[in-house]
Amino acid sequence: MSRPYRKRNVISEWRSTIAAAQAGDRQALDELVEGWLPLVYNVVGRALNGHADVDDVVQETMLRAVGNLGSLRDPDSFRSWLVAIAVRQIRDRARRRQPAQLDESAAHEAGDFAELTVLRLQLEGQRREVAEAVRWLDGEDRQLLSLWWLEVAGELSRRELAAAAGISRQHAAVRVQRVKERLETARGIVRALDGACPDLRELTTRWNGRPDSVWRKRLARHIRGCGYCGDTPEAVVPAERLLVGIALVPVPVGFTLSLAFGGKTATAATAASVGWSAKVMAALTQPAVAVTAGATLVAGGAYVVTHPPDGPPTAKAPTASSAPREPSPALPGTPTFTPSPSQSPTPSRKAELYGTVVDAVEPAPDPNAVPGALPHRPESGITSTWGAKAVMQHRGEAVTLSGQGYVLVRWQISPQSRPGTLVMPAWTGLKGGLFHVASGGGRRMDDTTGPDTTGMGGPVTGYTVLPDGTQQMWQNEYFYLDGSVTLHQNERGADYGVIVFPSTWEAADKDVRTGPEQGAIRYGLVRDTGGDDTPVPQYLTRATPADAATVPQESRV
Repeated sequence: MSRPYRKRNVISEWRSTIAAAQAGDRQALDELVEGWLPLVYNVVGRALNGHADVDDVVQETMLRAVGNLGSLRDPDSFRSWLVAIAVRQIRDRARRRQPAQLDESAAHEAGDFAELTVLRLQLEGQRREVAEAVRWLDGEDRQLLSLWWLEVAGELSRRELAAAAGISRQHAAVRVQRVKERLETARGIVRALDGACPDLRELTTRWNGRPDSVWRKRLARHIRGCGYCGDTPEAVVPAERLLVGIALVPVPVGFTLSLAFGGKTATAATAASVGWSAKVMAALTQPAVAVTAGATLVAGGAYVVTHPPDGPPTAKAPTASSAPREPSPALPGTPTFTPSPSQSPTPSRKAELYGTVVDAVEPAPDPNAVPGALPHRPESGITSTWGAKAVMQHRGEAVTLSGQGYVLVRWQISPQSRPGTLVMPAWTGLKGGLFHVASGGGRRMDDTTGPDTTGMGGPVTGYTVLPDGTQQMWQNEYFYLDGSVTLHQNERGADYGVIVFPSTWEAADKDVRTGPEQGAIRYGLVRDTGGDDTPVPQYLTRATPADAATVPQESRV
C-alpha cells in the first residue's frame, strides 16, 4: 500500500520512495504515482473547473513527471516540481486551444468540479458557497486559486505556490490578494442567487444558468446597488478561514491513469510502439522508468499494475471489494434465498425473466399495522463505489453496488426548491438478482406532515408529482442484491436527492418495526416473500443505456 499524502512537512517521508523510483524500483514508482495523483487531480480539476480536458491534462502531467523523474536532483522539491509540471500543462492546454474552443459549457457536461468539491467533501454553509463561487472566476484566476486553495488547506507552502506559478513570492502575494477579492465578489453573487430578490429574478430571466464574465459583471453591479442583495444575514467568514485543513477532493472511482507509450495501455501499445514519438520512447527508457513501460492506476484503490512491454503484468493484492466472500448463515427459523441459475446470465444465452414488479400505486397500510416477518437472505457484504454513503443530488450521478446483502436508499424531496414531475432513478447493468424487500423510515412520502403540506408537497411548498403508475416510495427503501447493479440519479424537473448505504438485515428489520409509539408516523412495510416472487424495483434493466432516464417504468428482468 502506498503511504497517504498528508501535509506540508511530510515530504521527507517520501525521500526514500523517490530515490528508489529514480533507481528503477517498480513498486516505489507505483507508490509515488498513487500517492500524489490526488494532489495533481485537485490542481488541474479546480483550475479547469472539471472541463472535459481534466483527464488528459492529469495524464500528461503524470507521464511527464514519470519520464523526467531522473532529472529531479532534490527530493525535497518534489512537490513544487510536480505542481509546476501540472501548471505548465494547464497553460499549454490553454495556448493550444483556439478562443472559439474555450467553451466552458463543456465543464458542466463533463462534471463541474465545484459540484464535486461540495458533494465529495460534504461541504455546507459558507464552505459550500466558496466552492460554488469558483465557477465565476476566469481561467487564469482559477489557476492561481487552485494553488492558493491548497496552500490554505495545508497542502502547499507559499514558496511552493510561487515556484509552481513561476513568479516571486512578492508577486504571488499581490496576485493572491487580487484573486481573493474576486472570489469575495463571486461569493456575493452565489449568496444573491440563493436569495429572493425580485429585481434579481427579473434580471436573470434571460440568463442560461452558466457563469461567465459578462453575467458576473452584471450581477456584481446589481448587488452593489441593491439593499436587499447587499444585506448579509450572517457574518461573512473570510475564505482562508473556511478552507483551513479542508481535504483534497478524492479522485473519482473509475478514473484510469495509463502511463504507457503516450497514454495507451501497455497491452494495446506494444504492437503499435513503432508509431510513437522518439521523445515519448526516450522518456520511457530513462533509468528512472526503464523497467516501467506500463503503469495503470484505477482510482478507488482497485489496483496498480506496472510491467515492461515484454513481460506479464504483476498486480498488487486485490482489495476487499474484489476479494471472494463467504456467505454468512441466515438466522435460525427464517426463510433463506438461493439465487437461481437464471440470475447469473451468460453471454451465450438470453437471461430468463425472474421476479415481479409493482407497477401501480398501492394504498398506504394502516399506520398501526405491524409488518410481517422480514425473511433473512444470505449476507456476505455489499461494496459501493462511493464508500459507506453515496449522496446523489444531481442528474448524472451514479453508484455501483456489488456483492450479496442489503442496500438502503433514502429519499430527500424538496418541492419548495424546485417543484415539478419527478424523473425516477433507474437501476442499470444488473448482473444477478435485485429485489425490493422492505419500506421504512417511519412514513410514506405522501403521509401528511402538517396542516397544509404532505410528504410530496402542498399548497405552501409546491408539489412534487410522480409519473403515473409509479409506486409511492417511503422515506427509506430497502433492497436485496446478489450480484451487481448501478443506480442512477435522473433528476430533471423536481428537485430530489437519494442517499445510498450498504445496509444489513438487522437494520432493515429494526426500521420497519419502528412504529407510532416510537414517534414515527407509521410502521414500515415488508415486501419480501423469501422467494423469486418478491417484487423487483421499477425502472430496472440488465442493459446499460446511454441515458438511464430512458429505462421503462414497467420493468421485467
